[in-house]
Parts: sequence; structure tokens; C-alpha cells
Amino acid sequence: MPVVLDPDAAAVYKAFQEAGRPAYETLTAPEAREYYRAARIVSNPEPPALESSKALAIPAPHGNIPAHIYTPKTLRKTNGLAPCLVFFHGGGWVIGDLDTHEVVCQKLAHEGELIVISVDYRLAPEHRFPAAVDDAVTATRWVAANAGDLGIDAARLIVGGDSAGGNLAAVVALTARDGGPKLAAQLLIYPGTDFSRKHASHREPETSILLTHSVIGWFANHYLGGADSTDWRASPARAKSFAGLPPAYVLTAGADPLRDEGDEYANFLKDAGVPVTYRHFPGQFHGFFTMGKLLNQANVAVTEISTWLKGLG
Repeated sequence: MPVVLDPDAAAVYKAFQEAGRPAYETLTAPEAREYYRAARIVSNPEPPALESSKALAIPAPHGNIPAHIYTPKTLRKTNGLAPCLVFFHGGGWVIGDLDTHEVVCQKLAHEGELIVISVDYRLAPEHRFPAAVDDAVTATRWVAANAGDLGIDAARLIVGGDSAGGNLAAVVALTARDGGPKLAAQLLIYPGTDFSRKHASHREPETSILLTHSVIGWFANHYLGGADSTDWRASPARAKSFAGLPPAYVLTAGADPLRDEGDEYANFLKDAGVPVTYRHFPGQFHGFFTMGKLLNQANVAVTEISTWLKGLG
């Protein structure tokens, strides 16, 4: 079936085209980061009022990993401790930062009534694979080890992210299954799961919107360099087993090159006996989740995910 954009998504795509923004693959990585940061001003919704928003520095072998902790006014506490979502931002492992995903993290904290810690992992090409993976794993383990001091219930620790961040969340879940810490769930928002790009959605003209087929190659080259793309830490769909992983929420979009690999990953998890909540937004494009000012389906997605988060306990 051909992809048909929702009217608001089509209008946003048209506006991006008419703006004449240069394609990321024609820019240097620092230039692309600035364009991506600037776009958030017109697309991010209004942030909710929170109890607190604080910077964190997570110790790592190479130095501190910057992070931010968001605490909502209403927090689901058990014995004084609250659940926590460790969030990894999208951006192809090359662009994106704490600021580009701040509002969506604030909204998840507010509506999910839990603590959100957003992690600013190292970016490529300055820091290629597996630097981002190492930072994501290190940050998650640090949060688990320091949960009590942070007001977090270590038994209700969740990892999540969008796009490249969804990839990292899936890899962290696989790593944690075998080496700890025990996770309560994984939130995978249009995740990249397989660098082979063999799926049909990587060839359909209708999916080459904002996240174009060509820019995916640019991201992959920056991130992987000469690394093995079949390494499960890069392509979690290549893991030998998905058994024993925590419950997952997997979200996909119709006009998205990553659509089919996200759908496939959800099925891999289901077939391994992992509880999966799968949500597909057929008329939206990759990246819509952070665009709540322009796309109401982004707000719908945040609310539905927050309901799922609260249902975890």
C-alpha cells in the first residue's frame, strides 16, 4: 500500500521543502547539528511545568557524560522512590543533543509521572561506534547503581529513545539482560535495528522524507566508519537471541525508511516471548515524535506512551 501522509504531516513536509534547507549530507557534522538544533524552535511544543530540571555529570572512563534529570510535579512513588526512564536522543548518532529532545523528555516525565534522565552520548564522526553504545551502557549502569541517591526505584528502570536513540536503547536492553542491571522495560521509537538496509521501506520513494535514503548512508558512514555493520551492538536485530528481554513498546511511522526494521524487531521480540506493545502511525514521517507544536499525532504518541509507562507500575 502506498504511504499517504496525514494532512498536517504533508503540510510540514511541504514547508521544509519550501524553506530550502540544505540536505544534511551536503554539510559538515557541526553544520548539520546547528540546522537540527534550530529546527526545534519551530517544531517543539510548549514544555510542561516541572518540579525540577537539573544537569547531571555521569562519570565514564573518558570523562563525564553530560545528562539532564527531569522531575515532574506529580511523581509515582513507592516507598519514596519513583520509576525512571533513561532516554537516548535521536539524530543518526551524528546530530541531536539534550536541547533538541528536552521538551519531549519533559512531556514524558510530566505525563508519565516518572523521572526522566536524558543522556548526551558522544557523537560521530568525532567518536565513532561503539562510543555511543559505551556511553549509553555506562550511563544506564550508573543510574542503576546510584538509584537510591537519585530518588529512583532501581526495580522500575526503563531505557528508551527515538531513532538512533531507539537503537541504543535496544542495545542497552540486550547488554543489560546478560550483564545487568535488570530493566523493567524498553521504549523503542522508530528505532534503527539493522544496518543492512535490506528492507523494502529503504527503497520506497514515499519513505524518503526528512530522513532521506541518502542521509541514512551519510549517518551510517559517519557512525560506523569501517566497523562491522552486522555487530549486534550496531544492528540489534542481529542478536543471537531476544529471549529474556524486558517488555517493549515499539513505535513505527508509515513514511519512514526504518519502518520495516522496527516492525521486524517487534516481531522478533514477540516470537521470543517478550511482551510487546506495537503502535504504528501510518500517515507520519520519521522524526514526527518531537514535533508536537506542528503535528498533533506527536502529542497523541506521548500520551499513549505515558499511559503504557504508568501501566508498568
